[in-house]
Amino acid sequence: MAALDEIPPVLNSLSEPPPLFDGTTRLYINLACPYAQRVWAARNYKGLTDIQIVPIDLQDRPTWYKEKVYPPNKVPSLEHNGKVTGESLDLLEYLESNFGGPKLIPTDTAKKEAAVELLKYTDTFTKTGYTALAKPESEVPEALAPTLDYLENALEKFDDGPFFLGEFSNVDLAYAPFIERFYLAFSGLKNYDITTGRPKLLQWIQAMQKIDAYAKTRPDPEQVVEKYKRFTAN
Repeated sequence: MAALDEIPPVLNSLSEPPPLFDGTTRLYINLACPYAQRVWAARNYKGLTDIQIVPIDLQDRPTWYKEKVYPPNKVPSLEHNGKVTGESLDLLEYLESNFGGPKLIPTDTAKKEAAVELLKYTDTFTKTGYTALAKPESEVPEALAPTLDYLENALEKFDDGPFFLGEFSNVDLAYAPFIERFYLAFSGLKNYDITTGRPKLLQWIQAMQKIDAYAKTRPDPEQVVEKYKRFTAN
């Protein structure tokens, strides 16, 4: 059984496939992909070390991954019980429904309702962030204000902890990879701190960094800034 921080070699176009559909549960990820990071961190938090991590090189993908594992040819995907499931938010729910470990969906009705709305909003948040990266530096604060204020207000709703639902949940894992990347990218590329005037968001970022299962999946900050240069205006 592999430890949480033991990551196997990255597989590329020259790599042989693992013994597919042999009863092993496998989570196919890319080490730099924020969508994959959501599920990878959830797997860690729930202590599901029997789920084997299989890193894929997205710049040099193995042909067998598309042909034999997951035809959409994206990550993350989960090989389990003879089938493969994809899409990160769906996989967060799948892990919760099909595996043990600490719960990442609250039982409180109000928190469940808040979770549904927050998860629906993730695409709006990420699209706004990437769009704002392409704007001139002077326009960034205004472009980001609506989505960042939405998050700040959401973080004020429950006072039993620093997380979106008070307690740590799938909602935090859904947002964390993107908030962290935007926090780094806007600071490094646009001279803008997304937590300015948003103390709850800053507190949340600090709390997430203390979650060991998430911390083990965090990308290298310098690599994030370098990679996100491609989203900025020329």
